[in-house]
Amino acid sequence: MPATPAWPPKSTPRLFVPEPLVEGAELGLDGSQAHYLLRVMRLSEGDSVILCDDATGEWAAKIIASGKRDVVLRGVRRLRTREQVPDFWLCPALLKKDRFDLVLEKASELGVRRIQPLLTRRCVANKLNRERARTILVEAAEQCARTALPELAEPVKLEAMLRDWPQPRTLFFADETGGEPAASAFAAHSGPAALLIGPEGGFDDAERDAVRALPQSRAISLGPRILRGETAAIAATSLWMALAGDWHK
Repeated sequence: MPATPAWPPKSTPRLFVPEPLVEGAELGLDGSQAHYLLRVMRLSEGDSVILCDDATGEWAAKIIASGKRDVVLRGVRRLRTREQVPDFWLCPALLKKDRFDLVLEKASELGVRRIQPLLTRRCVANKLNRERARTILVEAAEQCARTALPELAEPVKLEAMLRDWPQPRTLFFADETGGEPAASAFAAHSGPAALLIGPEGGFDDAERDAVRALPQSRAISLGPRILRGETAAIAATSLWMALAGDWHK
């Protein structure tokens, strides 16, 4: 006899929802999420959807009713609990919109726990559209099958972040003037960590001195080439995940 196909199929659409999910509970969706299921994916009653609530994990659900602009789903069973995310923060200075969008997208895909946007003296951008940023994080998490969303903090000035820095967390500082090779620094580290990445114009001397004065900071080098802010953030996060994060599991 042929094997019974897996349910739900791997191609089943995935969505994050704001309400905690419970087996047998019904959930209504409207707006863009309903449009995506009904008009883009062309689903109807009886079709499967995978839902995540960023709290209890990942659930298989079925559409039990649909209208022109809304759907009702019922949770069938939990497929996975919420993933354990490495205690790694990314602290990138704001970049031009399209470049920072890329940082947000890849940070979500790579498994970053928290993103702390920064304002520095040489930042080209000085504000962040949080609704747009959250949408990018959610869509990236849905695409790569995450069950936990990165926490997105409000942008703060570099000085404020350093002043309030939590004691036990190491701050790896990607310093274009040099530092310990990132690979060896990451491989030797254990415990909570964060990565500080500068803006298009880099840090000025006063900022660099302030970061280096923080007892928890460790200056690192990302190699012999000067990297764009988005490249540095993505490359260094990938390296940390490979050496000290959850890629080895």
